[in-house]
Amino acid sequence: MKKIKFTKNNIALGIIVVLSAILNFGNLSIEGYGNAYYAAAVKSMTLSWKNLFFVSFDPAGFVTIDKPPLGFWLQAISAKIFGFSGVSILLPSALAGVISVILVHHLVKKSFGSVAGLLSALFLAITPVFVAVSRNNTIDNILILFLLLACWALLIAAEKGKLKYLILSMVFVGLGFNVKMTEAYLVIPALYLTYLLSNAISLKKRIAHLLICTVILLGVSFSWALIVDAVPASSRPYVDSSTNNTVTELIVGHNGSERFSLSSSSKTAGGGGGTMPSGMPSGGKAPSGMPSGGKAPSGMQGGGTAPSGTMPSGVPKPSGTMPNGMQGGSGSSSSQLQGTFGGEITSGLTRLFLKSILSDQIVWFIPLAIFGFIAVFIKEKLRFLLNNKRKQSIVMWFAWFSPEFLYFSFNTGTFHSYYLTMLAPPTAALAGIGIVALWELYKEGTRKAWLLPVALLLTGATHLLMLYYFISYSNIIKVLIVLVALLCVISSIILGALNIRKKTEGEQGIDPALKLRKILISLALVGMTITPLVGSSAVLFTKLSSSFPAAGLELLSGTQSGGMGSSDSSSSTKLISLLEKNKSASQKYLLVVNSSSSAADIIISTGEPVMSLGGFLGSDKIVTLAQFKQMVKSGEIRYVMAGGMGGGTSSSDIMTWVKKTGKLVSSSLYSDASKTSSNITSGTVNTTTTKASSSDSKTKTSSEQGGMNSSQQLYDLKAYTDSSTSK
Repeated sequence: MKKIKFTKNNIALGIIVVLSAILNFGNLSIEGYGNAYYAAAVKSMTLSWKNLFFVSFDPAGFVTIDKPPLGFWLQAISAKIFGFSGVSILLPSALAGVISVILVHHLVKKSFGSVAGLLSALFLAITPVFVAVSRNNTIDNILILFLLLACWALLIAAEKGKLKYLILSMVFVGLGFNVKMTEAYLVIPALYLTYLLSNAISLKKRIAHLLICTVILLGVSFSWALIVDAVPASSRPYVDSSTNNTVTELIVGHNGSERFSLSSSSKTAGGGGGTMPSGMPSGGKAPSGMPSGGKAPSGMQGGGTAPSGTMPSGVPKPSGTMPNGMQGGSGSSSSQLQGTFGGEITSGLTRLFLKSILSDQIVWFIPLAIFGFIAVFIKEKLRFLLNNKRKQSIVMWFAWFSPEFLYFSFNTGTFHSYYLTMLAPPTAALAGIGIVALWELYKEGTRKAWLLPVALLLTGATHLLMLYYFISYSNIIKVLIVLVALLCVISSIILGALNIRKKTEGEQGIDPALKLRKILISLALVGMTITPLVGSSAVLFTKLSSSFPAAGLELLSGTQSGGMGSSDSSSSTKLISLLEKNKSASQKYLLVVNSSSSAADIIISTGEPVMSLGGFLGSDKIVTLAQFKQMVKSGEIRYVMAGGMGGGTSSSDIMTWVKKTGKLVSSSLYSDASKTSSNITSGTVNTTTTKASSSDSKTKTSSEQGGMNSSQQLYDLKAYTDSSTSK
């Protein structure tokens, strides 16, 4: 076994890895179960092999979640090993974040040296959105780990012309596809271009290798989907958010075409689909930047409009407050941000730098990354032939960075702010490589030396702009403004001034100002890392939005956001007690609700099956009224929570029948009247949706969506079951 040498590089890397581990794991228990929708699925997956394979949302295997399995398999394995808990299901993402930092260091160091590798690793470790997603059970950072492994294998394949490493690279991408579907393919241009332009083997062989590996890539990518689609629908859960109960359609539609759009008319939050969920914070106002009608994007936990009536305490609902940047009502610092979801923010090259929900998540090192690529382009004299590993590496990183940057800048389809974590690795790598390349050009003393001070100045200006957006949040912001101005901006100005003065050499050809220049660039580096580090460190003391994790300066306001997908199982205790007390031997489902968001907390608390009629958004057409009646007749269903979020045509018919047939249960039996006032959603949101949900292309009003403006009420169907069996 190779001994670890305590070199300066290894010691520095160790410090960065420890820092990453602290940010990712420190006080992780405050995040609870993270996103309750995914947490409930993991709970269900630990209960049976069938649920595990099909990523069933509920223990009965009624409906799946809207994502592929691999990331959640890892969470389920962790839950099995350490016991089901918030920390155990967050562990895989946190660990993936730390390993990714190590991988970025290795990949950059291999081509550009230890300094570039260490800086890249540091930049990634403190990028706010990367830290936030590492502390959440969304699986984006698990995807990043697979893609970095793909890059590792690809660089070896490009350098040596080895087919087996290219195959391995495509296998990792295919596994990434089974983590987050089409999102994994955003790295494909980088991998294909780098290998195609390498010169270890002939062009003919390179093309042949890529064709072979494309078949392997598609085979690995669609392996699980094809198996699931081959299983009869009656023998597996319904595929959530698909229009025809197939994973293939889910890939093409909800997780494919809906995620990409350049239409200027797509001004709904995230690109359309779904309406404003219940659980709106006190004040009931649509957040700043919310389109008319209060629409929320496809992919939001639950899709209902805010109910006009009160909601009894104990009724399942999205718990916690709206996510950061979505707070309604005056006095919420987060409401100062523009928009709610990425696709809603004005598209263009400056989108990521605007005052919005995307602010301060990823932009910190983007100017440096761009200038860094320019510096390497000049220094390496890049041409179409990539004849060394430095050229191959820089092209790969930039070809990963470019489509991601353009996607987040111009896409008006469905994407959430935390997707920006996909841009973090190439940005960090290019910035780390860039600092070294810019410094080398600066020492040459030619006109190219101006790139360094200009890059540092623009990076410092970007930091000051972000700080200005959040200046009212905390006095810490004002201190950071002074530090960034002194350390980064002033240092870059002095570096520029030193460049004006003709370089004088000592007797041995040594630049007498070199030591001063090194001090200045070191100070500038401190200045450009201090703000993202402070913003990322805030996660150690502030609970993140569970559905839309975001770190950064916004956390300095002290606002704690549970988010619409957070778990608050205590609110359902009385309801659960009633349901469990009256559950019969023949009863399959503890409760029936409209959408998955209303079922998550109960599944987490009890491990009992809860039927979400409309799946994730509440709009899937899973069962017909006739099928539902038959389940009630057989005693599989007794209690139904009518109203609340979601409600497609099918669920609307079922809920109408439930209200006519069932016995209304007194709210005092399942809710705490003393807490009712705390669950009142005041104010209303426009009840007419201007666009259909992702699962239904027809325009619908809230009344057509199952009465989503009505309060949730519990109905007992036991009398109908008894009358049916007595005939």
